[in-house]
Amino acid sequence: MKETSKRGRFWSLGRSMYRYRKLVVILWVLAFIGFALLAQKTPGMLKDNGFTPKGSDSEKGLALLQQELDLPAALLNLVYVGQGMDLTVDSSKQAIMDSLSELKQLPYVQSLVFSDTPRNEGFNHVQTVIVGLNLETDVTLEKFPEIKKTVKQPNGMDVYVSGGPAILYDMQQASKSDIVKAEVIGLPIALIVLLIVFGTLVGAFLPMVVGLMSVTTTLGITYLIAQQVSLSNFLPNMVTMLGLAVGIDYALFLVSRFREELRKQPSVEAAVAMTCQTAGKSIFFSGAAVLIGLLGMFFVELNFFRSLGLGGIIVVTMSVLVANTLLLSLLGMLGEKINSLHVIPKSLRNQGPSRFWELIAYGVMKRPLLLVIVVGCGLLYMMSPLTGMKLGVPNAEVLPPSYESRYGSDLMKEVYDPKELNPVQIRIHAEQEVWEEETIRQVRKYAELVAAADGVEEVRSYVGALGALTDSQMAAALQQSSAREQLENLKLAKSNTAILIVVPGQDPDNAETDELVRSLRKLDSGGLDVLVTGGPAYRLDIIDRIQDRIPEVLAFVIGITYLILLFAFRSVLIPLKAVLMNVLSLGASMGIVVLIFQHGFLADVLQITSTGYVSATLPIIIFCVVFGISMDYEVFLISRIAEEHELTGDNERSTAEGLKKTGSLITSAAFILIVVVGSFIFTDIEIMKALGLGLGLAVLIDATIIRVMLVPALMKLLGEANWWAPKWLRGDSSKSSSEG
Repeated sequence: MKETSKRGRFWSLGRSMYRYRKLVVILWVLAFIGFALLAQKTPGMLKDNGFTPKGSDSEKGLALLQQELDLPAALLNLVYVGQGMDLTVDSSKQAIMDSLSELKQLPYVQSLVFSDTPRNEGFNHVQTVIVGLNLETDVTLEKFPEIKKTVKQPNGMDVYVSGGPAILYDMQQASKSDIVKAEVIGLPIALIVLLIVFGTLVGAFLPMVVGLMSVTTTLGITYLIAQQVSLSNFLPNMVTMLGLAVGIDYALFLVSRFREELRKQPSVEAAVAMTCQTAGKSIFFSGAAVLIGLLGMFFVELNFFRSLGLGGIIVVTMSVLVANTLLLSLLGMLGEKINSLHVIPKSLRNQGPSRFWELIAYGVMKRPLLLVIVVGCGLLYMMSPLTGMKLGVPNAEVLPPSYESRYGSDLMKEVYDPKELNPVQIRIHAEQEVWEEETIRQVRKYAELVAAADGVEEVRSYVGALGALTDSQMAAALQQSSAREQLENLKLAKSNTAILIVVPGQDPDNAETDELVRSLRKLDSGGLDVLVTGGPAYRLDIIDRIQDRIPEVLAFVIGITYLILLFAFRSVLIPLKAVLMNVLSLGASMGIVVLIFQHGFLADVLQITSTGYVSATLPIIIFCVVFGISMDYEVFLISRIAEEHELTGDNERSTAEGLKKTGSLITSAAFILIVVVGSFIFTDIEIMKALGLGLGLAVLIDATIIRVMLVPALMKLLGEANWWAPKWLRGDSSKSSSEG
C-alpha cells in the first residue's frame, strides 16, 4: 500500500468531503449531541462482568440447583470485624441480627444465616452473615444502594458488604471513575504533545475532537445495543482507551499530511483530496488491521471477550469514519487557518523532516546482522517470563483493596478455609425422588466413588446428614415430613434433586483441583444425571474456554493480517516481517506484564496488587488489541518506504527516507498513544491496568526498538528481496495505484 499521489477512490472521497463540508459538519454535530445524551447512561446499562461460561456444565448445574433446591439467585456476604470482641458468642451474633432488622423486612430477602464454614484459628473477632436474595443479578445491582442502607453497623463492630453483586456494583462505580481519571491524566499530556508537534492551537485541538467524538458516539451506540444484548461492564473502559488512542493518532497523521499538502497543492480542495488519498487511505488500512485483531476476540465463547471486541470494533470504525469525513471537512473549512494561533515561535518550530532519523537509519544499516541478532535475543529474553505464566480467574481481585467488596472478600479468604469456602458442587438428578431407597443407594454409591477420587478431602450429602443409617433405615426415616423438611431447609435435597459438596484437598485455584474436577466429570454416575459445578468447576470452564480457542485466535489474526498486508504492499516478505516484529514486541510486553502482575515486580510503584497469577483473559485481550494497534506504525512507515522505493528504486535510500519522513510523526503518535493507554495504569480495575500496561509497553517497544533498529536492519539485509512478489500478486501496479 503506497501513499501514492495518483488520484483514486480516496481522492474522490476527500473532494466530496470538501464540497459538502458544511453539511458533513452539521450532521456530525447533531449526531454528537444525540449520542452524548445516551453515552452518559451507558455504564449503568452494563450489569454483567462477562465471565459466565454459558452452556457449560458448571453454569447449567448452578442454574438447576438454584431452580430445583430453591437456592437464592444472588448472595451477599456481610463481613463483621469486632473491635476486641469475640463475634462467635451468642450475644455478639444476636447484636448482629438485631442490626439487620431493617434488612429482613425487604421483600426480596430470602434468608439471613451465619456462615458455618470452618474458620482458621485466631479469627474469632470476625463473623460473616450470608444474605440470600430472590433477585437476578441485574435487579440486585439496581437494588444494591437500598440494600446497603439497611446494613447497620453494630456497636464496636465494622461491617463490609461483599459477594458477587457487591463486587459487580463496585466494578460499575470503578468503571465510571476510571474513565474520568484516565481522561484527566491522559488528555492534557496528549494536548501538550500535539501543541509541540503542530505549534498551533487549531492543529492541536482537531485530533482531540476526533478522539472525543469517536468515544462519545460509540458509547451512545453501545447504549442502544445494550437495550437488547447483555454486555460486559468492562466495555466503556475499552472504548475510552482505544477511542482516544486510535482517534487522536489517526487525526495526527491526517492533520500532519494536510499541512504538508497545503504547501504542495494549488488549492485547499486539492490539499484535502490528496490528504485523503494518502494519509486517509493509510488510516483505512490501519483501521482494518486493528479490526482484524478485535474480531479475534469473538472466537472465545465468553461475553467478556465479545463485549470488548464489539466495543473496540465500533470505536475503531468510528475513529476511521470521523477522521475521513468530519476531520477532512473541518480541514476544508479551515484551510490555511490550520496554522493559526501559534503557541511556539516560528524560529523553534520544525520546518521539515529531521535528518536525525535519516542518520539513525544509515547507522543501523551499517551493521544490520549484528543488530538483528542482539536486539532479537534481547526481545526473546524479555519474553522468557511467559514460560512460567500462571493463569487465574479474578473475582474481587479486579478491584483494589480500597473497595469495600474487595476488602471483605480478602477478609473471608484470610478467616475461612478457602477449600471449604469454595468447594466443588455436584448436582444430582435421579429418576425417582431422593427419599426413595433405590435413589439413596445410587447416591451413596456415587458419593463413595467421588470420595475415593484423588484430591478429595471430604464429601458431604444428604445421605449422611441424618447419621450412620443403612439405605433402608434412611428411606424409612425420610418418610417423615419433618426429616424431609430438615434436608430441604439445609438445601441438600428436594424432590428428585440432591447436591454433593466435595471439599478438595488443595486450594480451589490449584492445578490439582482442576484435575480433580476433570476426573469427577469422567466418573461413572451409575444411572444418575450429574453435573459438576461450584467455584473450581466454574473457574476451570472459563479457563478451558479461553485456552481452547487460543490457536484459532492466533491463526485468524496473524493469517488475515498477513493476507491484507500482502495485497496492500504487494510483497511477500514485508508483511511477514511486520507480523514477526509484532509478535516479538507483543511477547516482550506480555513478559513484563507477567513479571509485574504475577511476580510483583514494581507492583507497589505502579499501585498494582500482585495476586500470584495473570488473569486468564489478558493474553488474548492484549494480543488482539496490541497486534492491530502496533501494526499501525509499521503500516505508516512501510507505506512511506514503499512510496520512496517506487520513485527511486533504491532500497537503502528509500528506507532512510521513509524513516526520515515519518520518524518524528510516528514518535509523537506513539507517545500520545502510550500516554493515553498508560494513564489506565493509574485507574482501579486491574484488567484495565494490565491492558494499559501491556499496550503501552508494546507500542513503546514497537516504536523504538522495532521501528528504529530492526526494521531498517532487516530492510538492508533483505535488499531488493523485500519487494519481491509473484507475478499474480504484482498484477498491474499502475492500475491498482490509480484506482487506490
